Amino acid sequence: MLRFYLSVVGLLMYFGVFSQSALYSTSNKKAIKLYEKAIVCFNDIDPITGLPNLEDAENYLVKSLQKDSTFWEVYSLLSNAKVESGDIKSAIFYRKRMMQVNPVIPLVEYYYLSSMQMATGEYKGCLENAVKYKQSPLADKRYLPKIEKMIQNSLFAMEAIKHPVNFEPINLGEAINTELNEYFPSVTADDSTLLFTRRVDDILAPMGRQEDIFVSRKINGNQWGYSELISDMINTKYNEGAPTFSTDGQYIIFVGCEIGEKDANGFFQYGGGRKGYGSCDLFYSQSDGKRWSKPVNLGSKINSRHWETQPSFSSDGKTLYFIRGLTYNRQRRNPNNQDIYVTSIMKDGEWSKPKKLAANINTPFREESVQIHPDGKTLYFASNGHPGMGGLDIFMSRKNDDETWSDPVNLGYPLNTFVDENSILISSDGDLAYFSSNREGGYGNLDLYSFKIDDQFKPLPIQFLKGRIIDAATKVPLLANFQLSNLESGKIISQMQSKVGNGEFLITVPNNKDFALYAEKEGYMYYTKNIYMDSLTLSKDGFLIVELEKIKPGTFILENIFFEVNKSELKNSSIIELEKVLKLLEITPNLKIEISGHTDNDGDDDFNMELSNNRAKSVVNWLIENGIKESRLSFKGYGETMPIVKNNTAGNKAKNRRTELTIIE
Repeated sequence: MLRFYLSVVGLLMYFGVFSQSALYSTSNKKAIKLYEKAIVCFNDIDPITGLPNLEDAENYLVKSLQKDSTFWEVYSLLSNAKVESGDIKSAIFYRKRMMQVNPVIPLVEYYYLSSMQMATGEYKGCLENAVKYKQSPLADKRYLPKIEKMIQNSLFAMEAIKHPVNFEPINLGEAINTELNEYFPSVTADDSTLLFTRRVDDILAPMGRQEDIFVSRKINGNQWGYSELISDMINTKYNEGAPTFSTDGQYIIFVGCEIGEKDANGFFQYGGGRKGYGSCDLFYSQSDGKRWSKPVNLGSKINSRHWETQPSFSSDGKTLYFIRGLTYNRQRRNPNNQDIYVTSIMKDGEWSKPKKLAANINTPFREESVQIHPDGKTLYFASNGHPGMGGLDIFMSRKNDDETWSDPVNLGYPLNTFVDENSILISSDGDLAYFSSNREGGYGNLDLYSFKIDDQFKPLPIQFLKGRIIDAATKVPLLANFQLSNLESGKIISQMQSKVGNGEFLITVPNNKDFALYAEKEGYMYYTKNIYMDSLTLSKDGFLIVELEKIKPGTFILENIFFEVNKSELKNSSIIELEKVLKLLEITPNLKIEISGHTDNDGDDDFNMELSNNRAKSVVNWLIENGIKESRLSFKGYGETMPIVKNNTAGNKAKNRRTELTIIE
């Protein structure tokens, strides 16, 4: 906001008009001469730093005021100089002094002054000057949207300060923070591993400094160990940063930026042999437990010539949120033109075309630093487009049942202030938040902090499920695909791979929900099981053991095929299981199967026999309708003739009411 004020209007008006026309408010020639020397210094731009000669300019201006303390143009230029040097409070002082000694105050000065007051948290003064400008019939319509925004922010901020939220940040300590900048944290779902970005000095880097990704792991219970570079496979002498973990820490998605070179095919170079589409792109890498793989560009569906950054990978293993900033002339971009986008992995394994989140989330201003919490429902992000404290504030939104997002809620003061707040991340359990700040008492510039998040801003409660996929016969761990779905709605909650080497997985699931677990691996019969979280059977070390059997002749119960009582029409909740059978037949084209239906012993024998036959037929018909040749399928109803347990309790009868798949060849 202040940069806009200084470069677009302030200098142009005062240097361009008064230095050329010599129509000054003073007749003191010595004061004028000193003032004009200051203008020369201010226009003397250093080719390396890009900054004017502020020190000499300010010295001349102070001496000019000693000759005439009512020379208001000097106060104006001093104010501009203080803005350029970052001393906004002094800039306000000189701007106010200019308005005191100037008999005719241009209306636009109220716009400038309110902008500076917003930037320093002087909300009362900002409100007064912004309203004064807005109510004038001479107000420039170009400035009115910004004036209205400052009025809204001032009103919000003054009220928020009256009702502060709990906020007691704790520095993560010397194991994480240094005299350098640390920011953009990401943690695994079990809060055991931390990733973050650090800006490091590097004589090999083109500009003498660059961004790298660092990792830290918890030791001694709740203490972070000393951080280290994540991998030389990921970090280069160029910029890598803003990483996001998959739930189990097996994958990371991060940002890499192009280095200004193209190959023969027109792809931009990103260092380390990486290629992309221009500006900054998103890349992913997978860990085998020992090393990270060579990063791969996420492709042209996601990456573009624009600026893609700050990804957040959902706990469902297939949804990615990220920031896109529109660029022009290569890497130049408008910081007010960046929004939150979302994309998902489709059935064919490709990413969908990213969609911009709705207008109640994205604004015409700036959104960044997005996190989709592991609950899959709560979104945290930074924005300067919603009513807030003046700069970038942190907001929260919740996904509704109809997939829309609720209107964002500001996380309040003093978490949010008049400066920019971003780079926030909420832990899986919802109790702890991580963020980056350059507040006093740190180790250097930006440090990473944590704090207990106020109850009203917590995500939905979730729980963890740890599992291990193994070969049923040899007990050897398997790399396999698995999927967890809501048993009631059929909606996929999580879909990913078990880890290379140990076959383990870690997923987050909503509280008080039951699920259908599905696992598959080529050459193995798929696995399906209903998961009831309140009655799970786990191994001694707390893992759900999933045993996959190699494909061979045999019979398997289809756990999640459902029918209405005494009817043969498939319920919608059966589709998930049916799709698994379909995929098994698709990836094993020579497989032939029989679908069999079974009932308990309630009711008429003949009715049960017909009902079981019709139910098996319904399954076969669904498979045929979805592309499986009829010659590979058969069906038969067995009624109550083949119980697997005695029909002496309601629970046993439920087990006997089943649909089975038998592999014939």
